This record gives sequence, C-alpha cells and structure tokens, in this order.
Amino acid sequence: MTSNSHHTPDHEAPHDGPIKTPKQLIWAVLFAFLIPILGIILLVTYVGAGKKPGAGTDFMAEEAVARRIQPVGTVEIRQAVAGGGALKTGEQVFQAQCAACHGTGAAGAPKFGDEGAWAARIKNGYEALLASALKGKNAMPPQGGGAFSEVEIGRAVVYMANKGGAKFEEPKAPAGAATAAAPTDAAPAAAPAAAATTTAAAPAAAAGAAAPALYTQTCQACHAAGVAGAPKVGDKAAWAPRVAQGIDALTANAIKGKGAMPPKGGSAAPDADIKAVVTYMVNASK
Repeated sequence: MTSNSHHTPDHEAPHDGPIKTPKQLIWAVLFAFLIPILGIILLVTYVGAGKKPGAGTDFMAEEAVARRIQPVGTVEIRQAVAGGGALKTGEQVFQAQCAACHGTGAAGAPKFGDEGAWAARIKNGYEALLASALKGKNAMPPQGGGAFSEVEIGRAVVYMANKGGAKFEEPKAPAGAATAAAPTDAAPAAAPAAAATTTAAAPAAAAGAAAPALYTQTCQACHAAGVAGAPKVGDKAAWAPRVAQGIDALTANAIKGKGAMPPKGGSAAPDADIKAVVTYMVNASK
C-alpha cells in the first residue's frame, strides 16, 4: 500500500531592515551627507592648526625689533686742529643744541629770527650775550645744556643774534693748541669732551645704558635741567605719571610735541629714534 505524502515547502520569514519608516530614511540620508562633511572640516582644522605660529612668535618678533632700535653707545672725538678746523659752525651748534628752545621761543627764549625779541639783547653787546650763553640765564642752563668750546658757543651766539638784526663779527679760533680751550675757566683742551661725558653719565648710569646721541644733541637741553616744565631725567616723581602712560603714548607726545616742546623736540629724527630716546629717559627715571 503506497501512501502519497504531500510536502508543502516552508516559506522563509521576511528579513526586517534597519529603516522601517520614511522618517528613518530621511535621517539616514542626512547622516550620510553630514558625517563626511564633518570629517572634512575636522581634517582641514587639524592641518591649519599645524601651520599656526607658536605662542611666543609675536613676542619674539617684537623683541627682535626692540633689539634693532636699541640705542648703542657713541663716542665723539673732538680733536683740536689749528685754525679751528675741528670746531663746529654757529649754525651747527644752533641745530644741535639751541633750536629746541630758540627755534620755538620756549621758556621765554628769544625766537630765532625774531628781531623784536632780539633787539634789547643785541643792545647789551656780544660779550654780554656770550656770558649769558656760557653761564646760563633764567631757564637756560649753561651752554643750553651742551658741552662746547667758547669759540663754538660764541659762533652760535653770533649766528642767532645776526639773524635777529645784529652785525656781530664771528669769533675766530685761537691759533695753536688753544683752539679747543674750555669756555669759562681755561681748563685743558679735553675739558669739553669730559664735560659731555659727565653730563650724560648720571642718567646713563641710572638707565644702565649709554645715552642715545639724540638725547645729548636735542633732549638734554631741557630734560637735563627741567627747563620749561620738561620732566628732569632721573626725577622719579616728575616721571611717575608719565611712565604710567606707557612708552607708546609718550612717544606719540614727543613726535607731535606737547606744551613748550616742539614736535620731536625740534629735531628731524625718525620715529624709531624718538621712541629709543623716550625709552632711555623713562628707564633712567624709574
């Protein structure tokens, strides 16, 4: 007896996928775009960060600039040559030492070229003017704060007085070794150079560095003696409120001029030199 068995194949159950709804499909598409984009952004950020300068780069750059403009010591050899060959002209002394006050009429100084201001002084004669210039008068320190020979000061006096209406004859340099004699006390020929060294030595010692040439040529005339309200170098009390303003603010004032001080003290120095001399005076007065 043969029995026929009837076999019915089993149907496999359907497989369920991770995306079951339209909403899940939308999120899947969004993530498929966002994840690569985020990966690219992170990669670019990482690569860009590797090219950024180190934290101290800006500081090092500023320090390098400061080293480049740092004032260095200068030595001036004033050699006496027969016939006055080494002596400065009246105009040279005026530009180096006198222009700061006489160029603008600061602190009551007779302004260069102002015949009205010079008239009464010219009447006193050359010798009286020379004595005032050598010894100092009112707010003006001896030699205006400089260190020149008597002949050089005399030439500067004649140069300014003649521009104010006088007709003085320029003094001639004495013959021989006496050409560079000291102004008032007949000291040896080396006295002017020694005086210059002494004048600049005190603030230089306080600052721990040699004074910039611009200080001795221009700024010293007022700042060495506190002329016309200028803060005296080394006077901590006078400089304290100014130091609080910072070097940049003080440099800006020096460049533009302030009070009786003309722009750049009457000099034509570049801004970098002005900042260097301001820094020197600040350091000498802390």
